[in-house]
Amino acid sequence: MSKIIIVLFHIFLSLELQPAKAQTWIKAGYWLSGSEFPISDINSALFTHLICAFAGVNSSSYELFVSSTNEQYFSNFTNTVRQKNPSVNTLLSIGGERANHTILSSMVSEASYRKSFIDSSIKIARLYGFQGLDFSWVSANTSSDMTNMGLLFQEWKAAVNSEAQQNSSQKELILTAAVQYSPVLEIVSFPVDSIQSNLNWVHVLAYDYYTPGWSKKTGAHAALYDPSSESNTDFGIGAWIGRGLSASKLVLGLPFYGYAWTLTNPNDNAIGAPATGPAFNLDGVGAMTYKQIKNYVQKYGAAILYNATYVVNYCTIGSSWIGFDDVEVVRIKVSYAREKKLLGYFVWQVPYDDNWVLSLAGMRCYTLLGIIFDNFSLVRTLI
Repeated sequence: MSKIIIVLFHIFLSLELQPAKAQTWIKAGYWLSGSEFPISDINSALFTHLICAFAGVNSSSYELFVSSTNEQYFSNFTNTVRQKNPSVNTLLSIGGERANHTILSSMVSEASYRKSFIDSSIKIARLYGFQGLDFSWVSANTSSDMTNMGLLFQEWKAAVNSEAQQNSSQKELILTAAVQYSPVLEIVSFPVDSIQSNLNWVHVLAYDYYTPGWSKKTGAHAALYDPSSESNTDFGIGAWIGRGLSASKLVLGLPFYGYAWTLTNPNDNAIGAPATGPAFNLDGVGAMTYKQIKNYVQKYGAAILYNATYVVNYCTIGSSWIGFDDVEVVRIKVSYAREKKLLGYFVWQVPYDDNWVLSLAGMRCYTLLGIIFDNFSLVRTLI
């Protein structure tokens, strides 16, 4: 009994010491320009890395550029978020869902274009005080685009390494990329070898497997598992590792939003139930932030249900069906990331949270899991 008490004391002591150790685990979050959520309101103490999105690429010079509208926010992003957490690292993300695919494809196609982009990205990162750069081009869909993207990563890594060696007062810039949930998109594959050799990690977009815009059935848009389809996170993570990417290069995406479908029959409301399209039309595609979902749940007194097969929460409000990740799902996914020895998690996006409920769930879950894993061998000897 005395030995068990000692172990329990050790675990509780670890709770006090854990925050310093937890810095090795990535807890990242994106903030998107144009958000009505002020940068100064971000609770940066809940994150190790915050990502400012998105910068663009000039269509003629192929240099990175920040619009005049965004400059006032991007240039002060690091200083602002460090007021609440002086140790948080910041990255500037380039591209995004609305980026011009043709411009990015052209930029990576020629060595001189890539150099213009690389040199300007390093310059802007240093000017604005970012500690890293994130490349978000998930619409690349040809073999040549993927090959050229791999060359970009190789040359980018060489450039940031050289720049850091020339300026000993600066740490080498972090390089990351956003990627699809699986390395293979139809017949093309992300440049896994180049990612492994040149990037610090990748942000795996483990969501949007189903949306009301195209799926006429309700779906778990961020399903951790799916026994009837490859469109799920576990399959994607396994595919990345199977292609040769280290688990320690993978950062799991957590969506702080869900989707609302209009049910064909309100009495048929399980996952996979027939639907006619988006509900509520808050943005035209049925997407709802976690904060909006919780407001609707409270307003209508809806019951939140959990499906363990897919690992998803959902609720019905009349003929509307909403699928999303609540606190319990976030905890399960963070546990999954730890079990698979991934590098951490990121959230899309920070302002979508509701009073930091999901962000706290992720952070606290990892902290407790780390303590349990670290002390497991000691506990096992006493059982």
